Amino acid sequence: MSRTMICVACVEENKGCECEHDKPVKELVLEASENSSFLHSVINMVGMLIGLGQLSMPYAVESGGWMSIFLLIFFGILTTYTSHILGNCIRRNPKSKSYSDIGYSAFGRHGRLITSLFIYLEIFMALVSYTISLHDNISAAFPATFSNHGHFPAAKLTAVAVAIALPSLWIRDLSSISFLSSGGILMSAIIFGSVVYTAVFGGVIDDGRIPVLRLGNIPTVSGIYLFSFGGHIVFPNLYTSMKDPSKFTKVSIVSFATVTALYAALAMTGAKMFGPSVNSQITLSLPKHLLVTKIALWATVLTPMTKYALEFAPLAIQLERSLPSTMTDRTKLVARGLMGSSLLLVILALALTVPYFGYVLSLSGSLVSVTIAVTLPAAFYLKICWDGMSKFTRVANLGFVVLGCVLGVLGSFESSKLLVKELIRVHGG
Repeated sequence: MSRTMICVACVEENKGCECEHDKPVKELVLEASENSSFLHSVINMVGMLIGLGQLSMPYAVESGGWMSIFLLIFFGILTTYTSHILGNCIRRNPKSKSYSDIGYSAFGRHGRLITSLFIYLEIFMALVSYTISLHDNISAAFPATFSNHGHFPAAKLTAVAVAIALPSLWIRDLSSISFLSSGGILMSAIIFGSVVYTAVFGGVIDDGRIPVLRLGNIPTVSGIYLFSFGGHIVFPNLYTSMKDPSKFTKVSIVSFATVTALYAALAMTGAKMFGPSVNSQITLSLPKHLLVTKIALWATVLTPMTKYALEFAPLAIQLERSLPSTMTDRTKLVARGLMGSSLLLVILALALTVPYFGYVLSLSGSLVSVTIAVTLPAAFYLKICWDGMSKFTRVANLGFVVLGCVLGVLGSFESSKLLVKELIRVHGG
């Protein structure tokens, strides 16, 4: 799940906000031009989807059993469909330019408020997940001297890395660093190549057996899978940026098929290679002596550091809008930077307190991603396009709303329970 939501008009230096001020945030995909071609749109969508979730694909298969691969494929198909119906919602109401616009078109101000809440919640959860990943991989990237038991604890090293990234939150002209948003595809290629290389040349042999199915773990596994397909917040912006929006559905099919195939290959290769001993992040299971492992670790370390400013931008935009118009630009910039720095320090403290990547990823997927990628798109579609639907389509989408709610409740409950148990075990003595 790698995505960037930026209001370009608001963040360009010395330019006033051109957005409608009753909207909480206007999201634009930095990589997309106003006339994106089919291929460019596919690359953008793949870049939005691929992110932290891929690190946990082998772990998800180990947790859910080999049959859970079919669940991964099912969610890939389902989220392709929900991407398609978001396009239908925009065709019905061309004034909708963003995910929050569709929420407003369907349910008015309450719809916009709900979608905005989930947008910001997803940003927060993503930043926490990035920081946990940064901590885990920076510990593995350095020798024992820099480990949790060495002279320079990994927590301090993580804090240093976050401190290096802090100045980026004070940048107002984000167009100068927009190229960083394409890092998800590069990271994915490096990680996938590292896993394949290790499988072929690494000499890793694991005799552990993964069961066919672990039914009790399906709610948490579903959260991990859905987290990995949750790029829907920026899909409306991609739709409106296309040269030929009528091809949006084909773009969705090609992009989701590509990502699903990559996830399935990574999941099966990693799970087969490491078995029950696979880590919640595949990079931490790769043999430490291999050069490709070091490259993969550093790619995973650097990615969060480049994402902070881009992920924080929508919150910063909303903050600037809420400040009094009498404040000078310099004062607003200071307020924006202080808020961003404070938020990142809170996220750092939370990530170091709850450094359980797999559980946090599952909770994020169950609490936020399933709502954004399944429940809300189906609900929007039912409300906006009800009159033109067949009975089968109505029943199917009502079923998707129910499915999303059930998965959200069960997954959030199970993930939270596991997270609390782990916290009590580690901190409770």
